[in-house]
Amino acid sequence: MAASGHDIVVIGTSSGGLEALDALFGGLPNGLAAAVFVVQHMAPENTGRALVRRLEKYRAFTCALARDGETIKRGRIYVAPPDFHLLVKRRTILVTKGARENRYRPGIDPLFRSAAVAHGPSVIGVILSGALDDGTAGLVAIQKCGGITVAQEPHDAAYPQMPQSALANLKVDHCLPAAELGVLLERLTRQRRGPHRAVPADVRTEAMIAERVLSDVAQVNRLGTQVPYNCPNCGGVLWEVKAPGPRHYRCHTGHSFTDMALLTIQSEKIEETLWVSLRMFEERKNLLNTMAKRPRGAALSRGKGGYAERAREAEVHIERIREMLLAREAAPPPPAANGRKARAGKRKRGR
Repeated sequence: MAASGHDIVVIGTSSGGLEALDALFGGLPNGLAAAVFVVQHMAPENTGRALVRRLEKYRAFTCALARDGETIKRGRIYVAPPDFHLLVKRRTILVTKGARENRYRPGIDPLFRSAAVAHGPSVIGVILSGALDDGTAGLVAIQKCGGITVAQEPHDAAYPQMPQSALANLKVDHCLPAAELGVLLERLTRQRRGPHRAVPADVRTEAMIAERVLSDVAQVNRLGTQVPYNCPNCGGVLWEVKAPGPRHYRCHTGHSFTDMALLTIQSEKIEETLWVSLRMFEERKNLLNTMAKRPRGAALSRGKGGYAERAREAEVHIERIREMLLAREAAPPPPAANGRKARAGKRKRGR
């Protein structure tokens, strides 16, 4: 893949990403001198074939699900398989079953970091439509290693939070509507790349964790400090990573979360626990009422501490849990990245 230009393009997207990818690839000319890697958040049970078929219509490229160990070639679109991380090495691809990052596998940050470490200034990183903030830390890593950073214009995105997060956390090189990104990428691939930079230690370490090369408390200790939260995926201790970009946390097994991702998964776990508690209290109430109606239980049903009173106490807990669940349904979604801050002086139109 040796070249003087930017020949590695990594793209990350989530909700609203199919339309954004259509607009981007629809604007690309034939003969793009780059290999393109795509992470689209999708459910583990998804085959990924629908996305590949969607992108195959752009005849300028050969599109396929990425395979572990295959050689990187220009003019190809490599799509991350569902439930696997897609990572880039110097000449080959890694497809790994590493720990989820920001609740997802495939994750955008692992792809972006791996490309930054392996290809430095040859990389163009692109963030498209999506909720929350996956990809921002990876985009920071690309910039630190000398690559070019690109974000879809938030007003153009069906879900603007991911582009907004990128714009709020780093000075993105280019911000354009998706339909204009194809022309921009074609120009950038022909633009002479800058000099190689030393890969920052934190970027290299996190890239190695994604490859499952490292799973060591001492290594994670060097990334930051322990915090009084536990990993919602495995229950392990979390460390706050001391690095530029959005605040994020890691456990030593490899799970990683930004603030927003951690808050979201905590909320999901709380709701799951509340539903389980509701079911168990309802079962307890039903069992106590059944026992109170039996001839031998009638005597035990009366008075303080009897079956009937304990059933009424269970009903009180049931109503409280229902109120909590209803309050959660009525609550507004978590705030996205500050859009006003994101728009303030951080956009550079392609020229």
